[in-house]
Amino acid sequence: MEINVHHQVLAAIFVIAAVLGAIVNKTNFCTMGAVSDWVNMGDHGRMRAWLLAMAVAMGGVALLEITGVISIGGETFPPYRTASFGWLRYLVGGAFFGIGMTLASGCGNKTLVRVGAGNLKSLVVLAVAGVMAYLMLWTSFYEQLFHPWVSATTIDLAKHGIASQELGEVIAGVSGLPSSRVFNSAIGAAIALGFLVFVLCSADFRSSFDNLLSGMAVGLAVLAGWYITGGPLGQAWKEYAEFATVVPSRVQVQSYTFVSPMGDSVRYLLNPGDLSLINFGVVALCGLIAGSFVYALAVRSFRIEWFVSWQDFANHAIGGALMGVGGVLSMGCTVGQAITGMSTVAVGSMFTFVAIVAGAAATMKYQYWRMLQED
Repeated sequence: MEINVHHQVLAAIFVIAAVLGAIVNKTNFCTMGAVSDWVNMGDHGRMRAWLLAMAVAMGGVALLEITGVISIGGETFPPYRTASFGWLRYLVGGAFFGIGMTLASGCGNKTLVRVGAGNLKSLVVLAVAGVMAYLMLWTSFYEQLFHPWVSATTIDLAKHGIASQELGEVIAGVSGLPSSRVFNSAIGAAIALGFLVFVLCSADFRSSFDNLLSGMAVGLAVLAGWYITGGPLGQAWKEYAEFATVVPSRVQVQSYTFVSPMGDSVRYLLNPGDLSLINFGVVALCGLIAGSFVYALAVRSFRIEWFVSWQDFANHAIGGALMGVGGVLSMGCTVGQAITGMSTVAVGSMFTFVAIVAGAAATMKYQYWRMLQED
């Protein structure tokens, strides 16, 4: 079989995801854990690692865009900078995802890493989330249950003279200032610098190798995804797809996200003979599991885990369903929106991030209250 640019892109995405899977397994990077540590113990270590990943990705994107190395624009998957600002879908979907990841003991990223490490509970979560994401993406499920109210509450920013929901564009449109790539990138760089200062002002965080490594690794992986698909290789990839006899799936500028790929993976498994369905997200998902699996074997931490009760099973299954629905509804997860989306400085990504944290924190508080009532 001839190795073409499509194979090169997918191979690069797989390798980066595999390295990321090993690092996340090693460092215990977990966004649900970050919220839990903060809410239950007042520990901000993993939350700062999450913010560090955002800062690295956001600052990197600002630099690459202003220098013309990459061009993200509005034609990404998902469409982070779209002028269609569905504020309610971001809030509801983010809250669903936050609740779901708490019940399922981890976000999409962590679920995949745990699958690689032998956790069969996470495999059930992956299966349920994948099926629900498939229904949202590839059936009439979304159109029937969500599209009417999403459409009714979506604001067309273009009608107000705002080209996209990138924060710089919104500020320029509201204030009357002229918008430009320089201005927009400066806004992103300033936010990234603020996050970086906040993160590194903690001596405890600076002394934690694992938190520093995980935040840097996740941020750089997201940046690499943007560079591969939005740079020269990505342009060649899109040109290849335009003339391909069988057009590959999702040949768009994009970076790492882990809920829509679950739905795309189910779609491929239902049509295993159609190799064109193996896309960026599918290989990223497989790469993350593979990297975690290899690391778990190498350090002898691979362990088979199963549910301790039917209640445990129900919580994880419901959590997986909410993650699948919420992740697609909000157009991303704690990586896909809260890091990849945030790197584009899209206002919708900011809404989703806040909603995910709020949903997770409220669920944790409720679980703690229930535990006290049972005692």
